[in-house]
Amino acid sequence: MTISIDQPKAIRKGEEFDTVALERHLFAELAEASGPLTVEQFPSGFSNLTYLIRLGDQELVLRRPPFGNQVKSAHDMSREYKVLSRLCEVYSPAPRPLLFCQDHDVIGDDFYVMERRQGVILRQSNAPEELTTDPNLARSLCESFIDNLADLHLLDYKAAGLGDLGKPNGYVERQVTGWARRYEKAKTDEYADVERLSAWLIEHMPSDGGAVLIHNDYKYDNLVLDPHDLTRIEAVLDWEMATIGDPLSDLGTSLAYWTEATDPSLSEMINFGPTTIPGSLTRRELADRYARRTGFDVSNIQYFYSFGQFKLAVILQQIYARYHRGHTQDERFAHLNDTVAALGTRGMDAVSSGKF
Repeated sequence: MTISIDQPKAIRKGEEFDTVALERHLFAELAEASGPLTVEQFPSGFSNLTYLIRLGDQELVLRRPPFGNQVKSAHDMSREYKVLSRLCEVYSPAPRPLLFCQDHDVIGDDFYVMERRQGVILRQSNAPEELTTDPNLARSLCESFIDNLADLHLLDYKAAGLGDLGKPNGYVERQVTGWARRYEKAKTDEYADVERLSAWLIEHMPSDGGAVLIHNDYKYDNLVLDPHDLTRIEAVLDWEMATIGDPLSDLGTSLAYWTEATDPSLSEMINFGPTTIPGSLTRRELADRYARRTGFDVSNIQYFYSFGQFKLAVILQQIYARYHRGHTQDERFAHLNDTVAALGTRGMDAVSSGKF
């Protein structure tokens, strides 16, 4: 079985940069660099921008913050570069970074360059027929998905040199109150259920449940899969929010992204992969398999699922605020406010029902 790999497209309007300055910098910093330089952009994703750069026959990936970014801590390129530099030595799905640059004269902001891992990135609109018509394959992929997250959480992060990445004590409290503050700063509209969900999360905040290396944005469209075997994970991408924290927070975020076939629709924008096809595991089944593999207690996962809904709502609100305030012209973001409201409702529905 061979399936088309993920491909870039032309750079979006307003997200171009000085390729001449970039070429000059790469030739100075990369010993094996040889031209000419060409640049395209991977079109998906709402946060950090990702470009394919070709130097002759060599393909690399460049990551930089979004234009008009007002939340520098959420787009720390040096931190992401540090994580990958150490993690790639002990965790094979982590791509190897090659250089970091904080000279804004090059492309206007910090950026880093890493190796390209070629493969399939699953999105709702491009699910391969082999996957959608084979429930056993879909189930095996779900198992690989959750097993890989569990294995990440079982890594010895201190031995990997990442012991200073975060502060695990008080992690849950900082996360919940921090995302509530981010929401207030990014507000453009009044969303009653988002407000209610924020208050409920603060009122019912649990204590910390452990400390592991967490990805914080683990979902299908941040995975690169082997085109010859869709159950084999070639790479995990987008480590910008990785830290040391509560494992259930990471699992809850992944479950918040995981749509089931019986879930009410949110919007066409919120499709993070073909999680509703026949054979797919439910959120409950994912959580139970994770618990068996890690030995961790997941009895309070409904709280972290609801927190995942809130966090996703805040992330999308921050993106919508950039559009609303004129910092980006990307029309994909024009109606994200409706999705923010729907995520608040979904989170409160989980609170009311006690189910996820």
